[in-house]
Order: sequence, then structure tokens, then C-alpha cells
Amino acid sequence: MTHNNIQNLYGLIGYPLSHSFSKKYFNNKFKKENIPDSAYDLFPLDSIDIFPTLLSQHSNFKGINVTIPYKEAVLPYLDEIDEAAQEMGAVNTIKIVDGKLHGFNTDCYGFEISLKQLLQANINYKALVFGTGGAAKAIQYVLKKLDIPFQMVSRRKQINMITYSDIDESVLSEYLLLINTTPLGMSPNVDTAPEIPYDVISPKHILYDLVYNPEKTLFLKHGEQRQAQTKNGLEMLHLQAEKAWEIWNNPLP
Repeated sequence: MTHNNIQNLYGLIGYPLSHSFSKKYFNNKFKKENIPDSAYDLFPLDSIDIFPTLLSQHSNFKGINVTIPYKEAVLPYLDEIDEAAQEMGAVNTIKIVDGKLHGFNTDCYGFEISLKQLLQANINYKALVFGTGGAAKAIQYVLKKLDIPFQMVSRRKQINMITYSDIDESVLSEYLLLINTTPLGMSPNVDTAPEIPYDVISPKHILYDLVYNPEKTLFLKHGEQRQAQTKNGLEMLHLQAEKAWEIWNNPLP
């Protein structure tokens, strides 16, 4: 694709980008909605420091999605950040107007709608959130908004966090909502999953995995084997992409 011959260029930055669905998704939307002279492509950056160079090479950029591992690292490069994204400390959607970069977070929108469908009204859920990266920031934001108490889980001992080895039967009897925001289980590393005692998972539990490739991660398979509710990140991905599309195609709020 010759990027500079296109009037409206959109793209995804992150590293690596082999697992991305965005290119096909947005290019199909341009065709379906008869939007001419527009294209979406992948721009893998092995360092966020290259971002300004990428921007200077493509003055036709109108919108950018941001994925692992740059949802937090991209913040200093933005001119304005939406209030919710500022509170989260993570951006996954950038709208470019007159050379100015405006940052938003649409992960929170996608996750909230997707999660609400799973929650039963008569249960007071508490959540364990696996991972501490940019995606986890949006998850925390939504859980606070829905008044769901949560505990962050990290590989290393950190303030206000527990480690995977701290999770036992008593923890899992208290926390019924388990959310994986890490790349564990993502293709090609399909044999990995958060290290928790899956044998004590029950039908009362909900296992939600932000990973969508493969469709059923090892984490979700463990949940299914114990009759827990499970959901992957595909619906959230579609919802956040629709929200990004809305931001790009409407005036700034």
C-alpha cells in the first residue's frame, strides 16, 4: 500500500501486530460505507520513540489505534486527552485534526457493554484482574463505574496487588469474576494461561479473556470444563472499533 497517495490514512501502532483484526475490519467499513480515498494499515513500532517519525512521514494520518504495549507510553505524544482516558492513564484511539493529536479510550466502552450481558442481578460480584498494562486500566475504570470491587493480580509483588501464588480456594470463593488482560494464551502461545487453581472454579464464576485469538484460550477452556460462564474479547474488540469509527467520523466533542 502506498500510504502517501491516500487522502485519509488510518492505522494501528503496537508491537508485534501479527494478531490484529483491525486492518481488514476498517478497510471493509470504508468499502461498505462508500468512503473514498481512505485506507487502514498496520504500523508495527519496535519502540514508541519512532512514533513522531511515523507521523512526520505521513501527514495524511486522520486516525490511529494503539495496542500492546503502547496504550500508556503514547500519552506524552498527545496534544489533548479525553477526560476518561486521562483518568485511566491509557489511550487506544487517536483522532488527528489540523495536526493535533486527540487521545481517547474506547476499550472501556467495549468492555462495559460486553461484560454487563454476563452479570446476574442477584450476585454481588468481586473481580480479580490479571495483568497491569494499558488494557487493565480500562477494565479498572469500568469496574469502578459499575461498583464492582476488584483486586489486581501481578507476577511480581507490588503495592495494592497480589501475585498469582496468593490465589487459593478461599480467594476464588470470594472473587467470582476473573478477567485476563494479559497476552497469556494468545496465538501462537496457546498453551499458556494465568496460573491459578482452576480445579476450584465453579459454575458461579465468570471467566472473561480480552484475548480473542484463539477463540477459546486455555484460560477459557479451563472455565468451560467447570461449567463457568466464559467470554473472549472479540465482542469487546468490535464494540471498541465501532466507537473509534464514531470518534473519527464525527466532530470533536
